[in-house]
Amino acid sequence: MTERDITDSWSRGRARDQDESQRLTEAQQFGETHLFNIPGTGSKSKSVKRQTDHNSEELPFNSQSEKTISPDLILSKLPRWMQNWVLWLVLLMLVPGGIAFLATAMLLKLPAAPNCPKIFWPMASESVRLHCAQLAASKQTVTDLLQAIGLVKQLSKNHPLRGEADRFIETWSKDILQLADQSFQAGNLEEAIATAQKIPDDVPVYQTVEEQITKWQSIWSKAEGIYQEAEAELRQRNWQSAFMLSAKLLRVDNKYWATTKYDELNRIIVTAREDGEKLAKADSLAKSGVAEKILEAIKLAESISSGSYVYQKAQELIPAYGRKMLDLAQAKLDKRDADTALDIVRQIPESTKLQTEVEDFISLAEAQRSAWIGTIDSLQTAISQAQQIDPSRAVYNKAQQLIARWQLEIEDVAHLEKARTLASQGTVSDLTAAIAQTQLIPRGNPRATEARQEAGRWQAQVETIQDRPFLERAEQIAYLEDVNSLQAAIAEASQIRSGRALYSEARRKIQNWTAKIQRIQDQPYLDQARELAATGNLAGAISAAQTIASSGRALSGEAQTAINDWREQIRARDNWQKARTTALTGTPDALVEAIRLAQQVPRRNVLRMDANIAIDQWSQQLLDIARTQGQSDIYKGIEIAKLVPRGSSAYSAAQQQIQTWRAFLNPEPQPATPPTLSPSPSSTETPN
Repeated sequence: MTERDITDSWSRGRARDQDESQRLTEAQQFGETHLFNIPGTGSKSKSVKRQTDHNSEELPFNSQSEKTISPDLILSKLPRWMQNWVLWLVLLMLVPGGIAFLATAMLLKLPAAPNCPKIFWPMASESVRLHCAQLAASKQTVTDLLQAIGLVKQLSKNHPLRGEADRFIETWSKDILQLADQSFQAGNLEEAIATAQKIPDDVPVYQTVEEQITKWQSIWSKAEGIYQEAEAELRQRNWQSAFMLSAKLLRVDNKYWATTKYDELNRIIVTAREDGEKLAKADSLAKSGVAEKILEAIKLAESISSGSYVYQKAQELIPAYGRKMLDLAQAKLDKRDADTALDIVRQIPESTKLQTEVEDFISLAEAQRSAWIGTIDSLQTAISQAQQIDPSRAVYNKAQQLIARWQLEIEDVAHLEKARTLASQGTVSDLTAAIAQTQLIPRGNPRATEARQEAGRWQAQVETIQDRPFLERAEQIAYLEDVNSLQAAIAEASQIRSGRALYSEARRKIQNWTAKIQRIQDQPYLDQARELAATGNLAGAISAAQTIASSGRALSGEAQTAINDWREQIRARDNWQKARTTALTGTPDALVEAIRLAQQVPRRNVLRMDANIAIDQWSQQLLDIARTQGQSDIYKGIEIAKLVPRGSSAYSAAQQQIQTWRAFLNPEPQPATPPTLSPSPSSTETPN
């Protein structure tokens, strides 16, 4: 069939069907279907309806012909196979079912999703924008959420989807703020602020952005303040305070500060405390004043890492410890122990940054060690060593002072060597010449003190040579040891004047000879006093010896000792006599007083044995009185028995008697005996 054979009505209907089909295909390609159950503009249901309407318009039936043509006529004109009712029944069942199946399939078939990245947005529909915005927002990134908000913000105010779009914008803005808070909680404050500030200022959520940023900054500032305060405590080595401050980070409303920074701060505190303990130990070692321990202190300070909060303090202490070693070496050098001083200073490590001072110390110490040898050659060597110190060095002035001193000392040494050569001859004239040579050394010179000492020693030798004959003659005269000889020896030795070398020796000999004279003179009087004491005249003996005791002469001490012994004997005799007289009364009080007086007799006195016998007798007498009294009055007997003195023969018996009386007065309670049960009548009956 050609195109001419097709009626106009069919062609126009078919063309319209093709246009509807084409528009439906385009709608499926661009996704112009609503995702929220709103029919798309290219829906097939409308196409079907239009198609039906067109068919009805283009193919009208003549109503007049419907009335005139009968059904039988029409049926008779149909082919035979079309007149079969079974066929029509089958067709009536299959056709509606097929149509229903096709309709259901078309309704259930989803339109193809639009390719959002390739869409030309100026020509895109609102539903496509909303759909692509949802896809972008589902990624939950700041960039995608902002892109989603930008896509739907362009919807007009009166668009049917505007309300839905506003709700999405509100939700997506809150999502952006939530992502910003996540950045804040992760420790990225600037990123969080920058993210929050990207929220458009025309959405309701924007009103809380500044408030949220202020809150973040406040929390961050508070956390930083706590951290910095803890760091300050660490620098002061207040570990406990730093730990207490770190605990405050746990209460900060930020996960980064409450976890990461809290753990970091605690690790720092633990490390700093360990380093602080090292520094404390180093300080203790450095204060010992021992070179080896100071070196150990330096090594401890060097072991502290640069990341420690006490690193700066350790670096300050290392030079201080090195200077302690320098001071220790200087102290040894001041004592002229140059070898030890040099050994100490050479151990100072380079970390102390004292190498220049160490080198200068070594140079001067070696020069001084040479100078201390004391010869002209050694002094010249010392001067040569000191002259090598550069003028730019700190010890240059000290070196110049030592050089000037050593140059003077060379002159002094020359005088001293000459003086020693003269003095070695040993004669008075040579010694006198040597002394004169030392006087050429001025008092302010380095060897002036040494020269004065040598001159004093040589002067003593001269005086000894001159005065020794006087002492030797005095000793010869005193050999007989009688009063006249001793007095002559004293006169001879007295010729040695005060201040001379042998004056002290002469005075000792004179005192010895004088004491011998005094003993010879006073011994008869002391012997006479002892004879009086032997006869029992103790008072006369004391009177005779009193003059010697108070004279201060050689026998005064011996006389005083004898007088004290005699007076003690008098007191012992008096006490013994009083004790015997008092005991005659026989009362307990008298006996106690007699015992007290007898006990005052000294143990070395001859009367002490008699006193001890009497004390035992009087103690037994007291015990007898106590027993007699106890028969009528036990309490009185106990009081008297207590008067028996400890150490007497009756003391044990008295104590035993007291215990017996006390036991009688205070008997111990007897344990209660259980009552005996009388047998019941039934138990005593005998069985029949």
